[in-house]
Amino acid sequence: MNDSIRVLCENNGCTWQVEMGTPLSELMSRLETPPHPFLAAMVNNRIKELSYRIYTPVTVRFIDATSFTGIRVLQRTAWFILQMAVGRLYPGRKLYIRHSMGQSGFYCEIEGLESLSTEQTCTLAEELGRIVEADLPIRRQKLPTTEVRERYAARGFDDKIELLESCPRLYSDLYTMGEEIGYFYGALAPSSGYLNHFCLRPYYKGFYIGLPLRTNPEEVSCELHQAKMADVFREYQSWVDMMGLPTIGAINRRIREGQAGAMIKVAEAFHERKFAWIADRIYEANRQHGTRLVLISGPSSSGKTTSSKRLSIQLGVLGLKPVMLSLDDYFVDRDKTPLDEHGEYDFEALEAIDLDLFNDHLKRLMRGEAVEIPRYDFITGRRQWHEKPLQLDDRSILVIEGIHGLNPRLTPSIPTHQKFRIYISCLTSVAMDNLTRISTTDNRMLRRLIRDYRTRGADALSTLKRFPSVRRGEEKHIFPYQEEADVMLNSSLFYELSVLKPFAEKILREVPDTVPEYNEAKRMLKFLDNFVPCPDEEIPHTSVLREFIGGSTFKY
Repeated sequence: MNDSIRVLCENNGCTWQVEMGTPLSELMSRLETPPHPFLAAMVNNRIKELSYRIYTPVTVRFIDATSFTGIRVLQRTAWFILQMAVGRLYPGRKLYIRHSMGQSGFYCEIEGLESLSTEQTCTLAEELGRIVEADLPIRRQKLPTTEVRERYAARGFDDKIELLESCPRLYSDLYTMGEEIGYFYGALAPSSGYLNHFCLRPYYKGFYIGLPLRTNPEEVSCELHQAKMADVFREYQSWVDMMGLPTIGAINRRIREGQAGAMIKVAEAFHERKFAWIADRIYEANRQHGTRLVLISGPSSSGKTTSSKRLSIQLGVLGLKPVMLSLDDYFVDRDKTPLDEHGEYDFEALEAIDLDLFNDHLKRLMRGEAVEIPRYDFITGRRQWHEKPLQLDDRSILVIEGIHGLNPRLTPSIPTHQKFRIYISCLTSVAMDNLTRISTTDNRMLRRLIRDYRTRGADALSTLKRFPSVRRGEEKHIFPYQEEADVMLNSSLFYELSVLKPFAEKILREVPDTVPEYNEAKRMLKFLDNFVPCPDEEIPHTSVLREFIGGSTFKY
């Protein structure tokens, strides 16, 4: 009997014959030392930890922290190590990973502590360093859920227990690192020693942990310039806590109890109050400073279009006349679109906008002139023109929506006091549990998958292929300017992932296992397994969510 199997390694193009049961870690040792440590591997386009053993012919690609998948592995590993450090220094107290901050950092809190001093934070960093230096092995086991529940109960992990009970399974995964236990919906590094760069700083009621940058894993950013973003997260976190819905387990329970409609009504009412509040701010700026230009920016699928329409309704209630304009209509013709480093069209670049034409139109509109406005045809990639010229009067407010709205280079000729800048994003504050936050990027990607499938005929594969480029564009062109906003709006709805689940699952299952994007599809399907589906009948037809699932009364 031949016990050897064939392995194709994509890192170097070599084919190896190895014994059945060979772990990935042993295969990895056959490669030259990489610039950055390998954290995991893609096996037949599915992520596996380095302890995974090969029993059938496979294609393998080892990944490091420079990939989006790899940096997630490192971040999850860091949270697990941090949980151990907090448990050692503050027995019985729970660590909360609240939200992302900066380029690659996270804001965290420790249960029962109103603040952390510089000395306490240094002590925590030292303990973290000791765990990293100890290089403790991290192992994943599949155990009966009853046993996992018992171990969680012994540690007081009530939020993890609620998640287990809201989505019953016979067996569940459990990660161990020394005496520490935990759950993550994704792979972890082989040991604690892989977190060789980090920084900690006291921040607000807790602390900030800076982790390696995806663009340069040897570098850690500890510079914090996100006060406005942090305020939005805190406001929404406080609100979902007050509603008794801080975790998916709590939301699942409410849905099973038949309270989905009540949750939807409360979440939508909260949104409406925010739109009204922002409209009041704009009205006051118009009255006191002559503000006539509202710029709305935000990353892909943040709900900018619907938000601008709902905001316009509130401005109309106050007696103003909102006039909407989209930056997308000022795209240069496709053959003039700049290319990215991969030779693909870079629609996220500011240079993809005809800045000269846009600013000429802006100045003329502000002077009260009638202007013929372009309309970009995304099918032909060329500019067309509206038949009726656009003209503003004394009560008009020009509302411009587009990803570059906060970039000072977009509107250099307009005085600052005449501009009101809004940043919109889907800032998810509901968590899986205390340690496992829900990525705002994942939330937006699900929105985009569903919308593009429904309205643009784009299957999941094409959207997943495009999304890394979109994310790189956001890192370069959007996120650096978010703190320039006068106000920030969180467009997430705490019930929405439960609604998106059945829409997204159908689309994601169409991704074949022969493509690299298959791993991302499987990751998202595993993530969605944690949600109880929520019916969408009671979602208002003006909801931001309707922009993605359909049924909106707004025209797009």
